[in-house]
Amino acid sequence: MPTLVEPSEVLAVDVTCSEHSLTVVLDDGRTLSVPLAWFPRLLSATPSQRRDWELIGRGVGIHWDAADEDISVASLLQPEKFVRLANGAQRSAGRRARGARPKRARRAARH
Repeated sequence: MPTLVEPSEVLAVDVTCSEHSLTVVLDDGRTLSVPLAWFPRLLSATPSQRRDWELIGRGVGIHWDAADEDISVASLLQPEKFVRLANGAQRSAGRRARGARPKRARRAARH
């Protein structure tokens, strides 16, 4: 089934995986880097399997056949809506995505 991509949608153009992070270059010039721990199948994949990726829908997502993993660019841009993380990590991702300061900084600002 063909995938329709909205013209205003940001697309992935390049992907790399290190031992601990997934880095995605977007067509608007941004580079996203997220912990590989967010994606357990990629974390447990071999370096060779992590290098063997392909774009989905001209860049709306990334697919790793050997790791059986599909990740959308939208999930990387708004992880609090898509990525199921451990409780503390999910709250931190949501705060970062909304631009909120960590709790320690808020407490210090009150004094």
